[in-house]
Amino acid sequence: METVSFTGFACAAILVVASAAFAAEDILIGDFEGADCGGGTATGDAFGAGPAPGALGLQKEAAGWGKEGLMNSELKKKSWPERYPSPAPRQMFSRTLAEQEKELETNELMLRFAESRQKMAADPYRPAYHFVSPESQLNDPNGLCFWQGRWHLFYQAYPPDEFPEPKDIAKRRQHWGHTVSDDLVHWRDLPYAIYPGIERMCFSGGTVVEENQVVAFYPGIDAGQMLAVAKDPLLLNWEKIEGNPVTRPGEPTGDSCIWREGDTYLGLIGSRTLLTSQNLVDWKACNGSFLAGPSFPIDDGSCPTFQPIGDKHILLLFSHTKGGQYLLGDYDRKNLQFTPYDHGRFNHGNVAPGGVHAPSAVADGKGGVINILNINDGKPSDDWDQIMSLAQRLTLGPDKRFRIEPVEAVASLRGSHQQVGETVLPANKEIVLEAIKGNTMELEAEIDPQMSRWVQLNVLRSPNAEEQTSITFYNFDRKLSIWYDTKGVVCLDGLRSSERSDVWLRPPERVIAERGQGETLKLRVFIDRSVVEVFVNGRQYLAMRVYPGRQDSLGVSVRAKGQEALLKRLDAWQMQSIWPQSQ
Repeated sequence: METVSFTGFACAAILVVASAAFAAEDILIGDFEGADCGGGTATGDAFGAGPAPGALGLQKEAAGWGKEGLMNSELKKKSWPERYPSPAPRQMFSRTLAEQEKELETNELMLRFAESRQKMAADPYRPAYHFVSPESQLNDPNGLCFWQGRWHLFYQAYPPDEFPEPKDIAKRRQHWGHTVSDDLVHWRDLPYAIYPGIERMCFSGGTVVEENQVVAFYPGIDAGQMLAVAKDPLLLNWEKIEGNPVTRPGEPTGDSCIWREGDTYLGLIGSRTLLTSQNLVDWKACNGSFLAGPSFPIDDGSCPTFQPIGDKHILLLFSHTKGGQYLLGDYDRKNLQFTPYDHGRFNHGNVAPGGVHAPSAVADGKGGVINILNINDGKPSDDWDQIMSLAQRLTLGPDKRFRIEPVEAVASLRGSHQQVGETVLPANKEIVLEAIKGNTMELEAEIDPQMSRWVQLNVLRSPNAEEQTSITFYNFDRKLSIWYDTKGVVCLDGLRSSERSDVWLRPPERVIAERGQGETLKLRVFIDRSVVEVFVNGRQYLAMRVYPGRQDSLGVSVRAKGQEALLKRLDAWQMQSIWPQSQ
């Protein structure tokens, strides 16, 4: 029997249960009126700071007391029961890499995933070199990390086991899906990583890599913040530590990330609430907001990822209206506050249809940050929907501003190559590049706009331009009148991308395209069946989902408006698939 003592409590009634038969259960002590213990004191570690609302853990809901809280004691913080078990297959794997690889060959989920990929391979909109889930839907990327020489990406996955019928897709519960890569380009499916049980669904969170383990920190719906740990070579065996959920009803919970400073773990919930812990089980909320300084339009700040970048820090997050975005700023480790000085977006319109969604990122150990985002769908499907972006490397320029490029390993996918040399683009005349066709390509173009009013690169173009997706640079980098100086604009326009009746066409994406004095326009464009991604001068990123309805929408053209421009060069590569031949 545990012995506890307390004095001076202002309580209406005290009930003490001290029996060996109840040693493993929460012990209700008294009915208190305020947020603390009424000025009383307690010895031992059985009591918290004050009364808790309602019930905790295994307690039954308490009602009718007429007061504000119930004093509770948990002699040892223990996990809640698994009230929401998942029917999806699950296997515990051996501890060595060789054994795990052997076991994966006959794993039920791996065989199922391969069959599912093969079944969906004929879908003309399924990407060839962007990651997409092997079965069912996909949502936010989670917990991107580097462990024992491999990149691991987790994501919101929806196993169909519980609700196999397409009409019940919305009822499927979030698990953490799992894929692994040696180079951030070629991805390999792994079984589901984290399953609901204590929690009804496993929402979006982050990971921290330690010497002997990887720790996942995420919100468990109808529970609280959850902690899971994996220590094996391929991160296949995730175990929820004793004491889950680590935050309880009334305490902070939500989309989150985690990192470690010395002996202290830090967990960021949303963009403002910071928790600290010494042992991963007991978490304390910091006073004040994690965000300091000027306000930027980040909205709800979901799916946060906080990483060092150069000598600054970057907070990547998601808005349910505006999509993926970031804040650059300075991190005060002493006061645990982040003061941003710059804000930007990966998505430049509404998040749906077909917009760039949530980020997951990790420092690359070289001063940069690796980032992956999911991209929403624009066409209904019973089998799959969203995809992942190409992996990006984020860095700081000499001006401490944001820079972005696809990771270098993307070049490993390049196949057959065509090049167009220096070409004058006459005013008001479209030039079709007859030798360049395809819907799984990379284009790298350098254009000197000169005094043209705009220059345009069209992709996925049908022979008579019934369908096309356009990248247009509006050449405003000059004084347009005695009143206004206007910066150049790049627009990704899919309004003519499809003639299909079941596709939701996305409004054009628009970004300011800042160029240095005398700098040409440099575009890297990645086309992969139902997605177009554009990197502009290493400073801006635009993307959208597109669904051409015509089989001949494969062409590429360029044009200049008003006055001529100069195409300095254009390189085109057919891109190889990252999937086995049958998938």
